[in-house]
Amino acid sequence: MTAKLPIGVVGVGALGRHHARHLAKIEEADLVGVFDIDPEVGRAVAEEVGTTARSSLDDLLGRVSAVSIAVPTPEHLSVGIEALRRGIPVLMEKPLAGTFNRSLRAAEPYLDGPLYLEGHRVAPFQPRGTDVAVVLDLMIHDLDLMLHLTGGAKAIDVRASGVAVLSQHLDMANARVEFDNGAVALATASRLAKDRVRRLRLVQPSGYMSLDMAAGTGVFMKLKPGWRPGISDNLPDIVDVIPLIAPEADALNLELTSFIHAVQGEREAVITGAEGRRALALALKVTESVRRAPIPHSPG
Repeated sequence: MTAKLPIGVVGVGALGRHHARHLAKIEEADLVGVFDIDPEVGRAVAEEVGTTARSSLDDLLGRVSAVSIAVPTPEHLSVGIEALRRGIPVLMEKPLAGTFNRSLRAAEPYLDGPLYLEGHRVAPFQPRGTDVAVVLDLMIHDLDLMLHLTGGAKAIDVRASGVAVLSQHLDMANARVEFDNGAVALATASRLAKDRVRRLRLVQPSGYMSLDMAAGTGVFMKLKPGWRPGISDNLPDIVDVIPLIAPEADALNLELTSFIHAVQGEREAVITGAEGRRALALALKVTESVRRAPIPHSPG
């Protein structure tokens, strides 16, 4: 039996707390500690999950063989580099691996080279996350998915617009990306919405998919075999509608378990650092395109 992996969590605020909670229960993991810049937060979470609040990042990194980093986005670089310099494998949720989403797991058997992709990801305004543009806060997840679903195709044209309303950074953005394989993707992200919405639409030669990623459900529509014009004008006679259903599963638990198995050498990482880098590069291109876009002027 493979020995348990000594692992820790850096940053146990709104998201990191859940990482610690899951890791404390995963059989293959030995949660040796957590560290948070706020000692009281660190102690409270450590007590909650039955581990130790370490006094410093250095103390935690000296005890682990892997680490989950859930600090605010601007601190990802400094904390991540510190761990990597020590040769410690890092799980960092920017972007989040979309393959763990229930609706995407259900859609996987029907994926067939999407040529048109449309992502819509909006959420109510929260001060957390506004230290970066909405492109890096929310849209990057859909850009990551689009790169994955287009087989890692290269973005050859990026056009975007956006606006800052409630923070110093973009709070809403829309992007159009053309890929070198002919695919076109549209992505909208906003943190100004009343309700939280996460939808993805895919059009491919074999049919059309509509995924509600928040609910973990979806539908795949494809032309019925043998149908031709003149046979019928009723949609049920023309199109097969296939509900996309995957077994219930906790996406974060799947993600952390997959990371542990990759570190232990039992399987490859689902999302590699190179893939994360490509998603970040595309997100930065979107942000730069917004910066270059002409500013509209009021008439008169």
